[in-house]
Amino acid sequence: MASEQRKALISGITGQDGSYLAELLLEKGYEVHGIMRRSSSFSTGRIDHIFDRLNIHYGDLSDGSALGRIMQDVGPDEVYNLAAQSHVKVSFEVPEYTGDTTGLGTLRMLEAVKNTGGIRFYQASSSEMFGASPPPQNEDTPFYPRSPYGCAKVYSYWITKNYREAYGLHASNGILFNHESPRRGETFVTRKIAKAVARIKLGLQSELVLGNLEAQRDWGHARDFVEAMWRMLQQDTPDDYVIATGETHSVREFVERAFAVVDIPNWHDFVRTDLRYYRPTEVDVLLGDRSKAFKQLNWKPTVSFGELVYEMVEAELKIYES
Repeated sequence: MASEQRKALISGITGQDGSYLAELLLEKGYEVHGIMRRSSSFSTGRIDHIFDRLNIHYGDLSDGSALGRIMQDVGPDEVYNLAAQSHVKVSFEVPEYTGDTTGLGTLRMLEAVKNTGGIRFYQASSSEMFGASPPPQNEDTPFYPRSPYGCAKVYSYWITKNYREAYGLHASNGILFNHESPRRGETFVTRKIAKAVARIKLGLQSELVLGNLEAQRDWGHARDFVEAMWRMLQQDTPDDYVIATGETHSVREFVERAFAVVDIPNWHDFVRTDLRYYRPTEVDVLLGDRSKAFKQLNWKPTVSFGELVYEMVEAELKIYES
């Protein structure tokens, strides 16, 4: 007799990670459900190509009763909590909203999971929780967040651990370092760079304005990282894992590599910095130690930094050349 089809519920399914995760789970034969906010405008561009294979439910991380209803209606085997106000710079401008959705939203999801029962839960934690802690950062590195977003993610991390220990939930934190793709939001620095470089190459834009060029990040591909999420929930015992490439690169290097894709060596002529794009409190270096994920999940990244930059710039060229 064939095994029953597994069900997965993804909050934030219309985002970068949600779209790649939905693709992965569909490939693995899951029945995939997603939560998205009701809006007068559609924001399904990242999942339009698979939309007819998804089951969409309207809800919001600020509405615990709706989350509970969805959980009961779907009865998922696995829940991936990816939704959040996830832009670090914006979190300084809307700190209360960030705390409510990114922090308390996780608590509401956990309550819905606990009350339904029998669910494996993944919480999208972030390297921004480490903030000013010296690199390399691993699962034992103390948290020192430097933004309202980072602080909210620390709360989400600890409340997930608390519910795991208090109620015996199969709940795991994935402490994901920066992960990008052509599906990244346009306000994030990597997508902003890739878009500007393509437009400058095609004569559609004259300059690229950025903040701190010396900030260093551990950048991987979102497609690789969602594979790690899934692997966490296949473990017999829930746990917390750092997911990273183990390499760090500066914003300056990202810019240089992006311009190299379009054969523009004199990139300095097109780039300037503006203090408006600096954070009130900066995070200088994030560099993850993925040793635990490699040993226990048999996970490692497959896309290099150079390949990531090339893919993002090429995707933008296709958009503006068409």
